[in-house]
Amino acid sequence: MKRLPPLPALHTFLITAQCCNFTRAAEQLHITQGAVSRQVAGLEDHLGYELFIRQARGWS
Repeated sequence: MKRLPPLPALHTFLITAQCCNFTRAAEQLHITQGAVSRQVAGLEDHLGYELFIRQARGWS
């Protein structure tokens, strides 16, 4: 049985999805944009697929 993803990463994903922006999510979470990016990337690694399609300006 696969382990559950870390709860902080899930929380970061939820806020990021609501904001549709890593920088705005970072502001709400009081962490850096890089920390948001790393947590989302870690969650994507854990799950085995991308959660966001990253673009030069924004994402889908």
